[in-house]
Amino acid sequence: MKKFTLSRKERIKSKKLFDAIYACNKVVTSKDQKVKAVFLIENHTNDIPVKVTEAVSKKSGNAVWRNRVKRLLRESYRLNKFLLVDLCIEKKVSLAVVFSPCYLNQKKNPKLSLADVLPGMLDVIKKIQSNI
Repeated sequence: MKKFTLSRKERIKSKKLFDAIYACNKVVTSKDQKVKAVFLIENHTNDIPVKVTEAVSKKSGNAVWRNRVKRLLRESYRLNKFLLVDLCIEKKVSLAVVFSPCYLNQKKNPKLSLADVLPGMLDVIKKIQSNI
């Protein structure tokens, strides 16, 4: 697995896995309340240690703004995914995570950049690491 890529195999696509993640209901939020993550930890069952996706509510803003938020969340995870992947391989567990914005919306944050999302993503990743 390459260090700074995010392949299709590393994405959550099945409704069954989404339902399992939300049923587990382990939630962490960043200190600045910008990013939250719902995650599920299982025994290492497959060759992909971490699977992720992004979810943004329609109430947050229009489609252009929601897609931008998803791209920024994906990019900020991609740059720091080695923090979770290495730990999951070491502890032999499988992790599934759904990242979403917590208090970000188009009215409050019409112009959003990677610098706005990255600190929150790092904080959430560190909190997930402490739960593994």
